[in-house]
Amino acid sequence: MGPVPLYQAKAEFFRMLGHPVRIRVLELLQNGPMPVRDLLAAIEIEPSSLSQQLAVLRRSGIVTSARDGSTVVYQLAGGDVADLMRAARRILTEMLAGQHELLEELREAEASAQ
Repeated sequence: MGPVPLYQAKAEFFRMLGHPVRIRVLELLQNGPMPVRDLLAAIEIEPSSLSQQLAVLRRSGIVTSARDGSTVVYQLAGGDVADLMRAARRILTEMLAGQHELLEELREAEASAQ
């Protein structure tokens, strides 16, 4: 088996991101490290489900965890992840603005067809 092509590795990466809870965790961690209890309070999900999603993120290497006494604190592995979340927000905003413009055009076409 040769090396995995970059586009395939990227697809795997985006698949790993492709869960609402994991995206939410990454967004919350943009502001800095957070203990699990704060993540739980912000996300309102069963602790076992959050733990499962955190494990996926940790295995992928996109977040790291450290124990502070009895508390486990999570943080983004690098600043690029925060950049990615910001870029995704910008892209979504542009896409939604485009859809909004299209809707307006359709409404105007509908009105003039009356």
